[in-house]
Amino acid sequence: MSAWVLPDHIADVLPSEARHIEELRRSLLDTARGYGYELIMPPLLEHLDSLLTGTGEALDLQTFKLVDQMSGRMLGLRADTTQQAARIDAQLLNRRGVTRLCYCGPVLRTWPDRPHVSREPLQFGAETYGHAGREADLETLELALACLEVAQVRTACVDMADIRIVRSLLEPVQLDESGQRAVYAALAAKDASELASLSRDFPAASREGLRALPQLYGDGAVLDEARRVLPATAAIGVALDDLKWLANRVAGARLSFDLADLRGYAYYSGAHFAVYAHGASDAVAKGGRYDAVGAAFGRRRPAVGFGLDLKQLVGIVPARGLRGAIRAPWADAADVRAAVAALRQAGETVVCVLPGQESEVDEFLCDRELVSVGGEWVALAL
Repeated sequence: MSAWVLPDHIADVLPSEARHIEELRRSLLDTARGYGYELIMPPLLEHLDSLLTGTGEALDLQTFKLVDQMSGRMLGLRADTTQQAARIDAQLLNRRGVTRLCYCGPVLRTWPDRPHVSREPLQFGAETYGHAGREADLETLELALACLEVAQVRTACVDMADIRIVRSLLEPVQLDESGQRAVYAALAAKDASELASLSRDFPAASREGLRALPQLYGDGAVLDEARRVLPATAAIGVALDDLKWLANRVAGARLSFDLADLRGYAYYSGAHFAVYAHGASDAVAKGGRYDAVGAAFGRRRPAVGFGLDLKQLVGIVPARGLRGAIRAPWADAADVRAAVAALRQAGETVVCVLPGQESEVDEFLCDRELVSVGGEWVALAL
């Protein structure tokens, strides 16, 4: 084996893909800025307890760990940026009102979360802190869809759910952590027989509600059916009201609902969504409400946000055309150097042909050439 073979699910990004990713990154950050989100740049490396506090076992298993040679403390390479954004909101900014933050940077994971993906995603995310209302949930979903539209993603469906429904059904039941996991796994697999076995001793309302959940998926009619078959608890009523309110205000996207969807059950605290697109095997954006995210840092602020992987996006969106460039001769003469400098200052790409060697580039469409005309250096079409 070559010494230069990279680890599994780790890859170099070569010029064409790198250009496309960078253009996407800039356009998504500009889109978030248009909504009033402020850019942050958390470090890739942080004390492990800060990265993992309150995140649950899943993120712990996904985090690379090492020892700080300066302090002797355990460090982690971030596998997700959300905790860092919450720490910044709670500990550094410490604002009283609404704070909107966005970020874009690499994260590292010990295992790929699905087949054929990188263990080094380039994570773009946006988080809103300090607003508990569904208006913030709607803004988050609208921003996610706006970002995908800017990236030219062909959105197929927005799938919505609310963790409060399952939690309300389980509230009267005294379950330990392993029991909860078993119920969540049966719901996620829509395993009716296993769910029936696990819930046979539950209170009748909880038992019947849990057994109904695997069938509660589809279009907007699911919400009406849920009101009919689920217990009329306050939490379930609010959750269904919020999903209906959000659905009525999301324009231009096909919506579906899966009330047994429990992805991120240890993380989300309310409505959450996943956006699916043509050409992608998994959701291209995921988000929702996670009000407890900042509690570990001393501020239990309402929070809602979403994230996506630019490396995943670049594989399903149309390639972007090359920008025109100017080919110029390399010369030591002051007039040539001045002409090249002026073009670059004006925003042009000028590729100088080094003496005796033609440049080999794939990323610049040299459609003009710098030539001398009447003693003046001008760019003429090739």
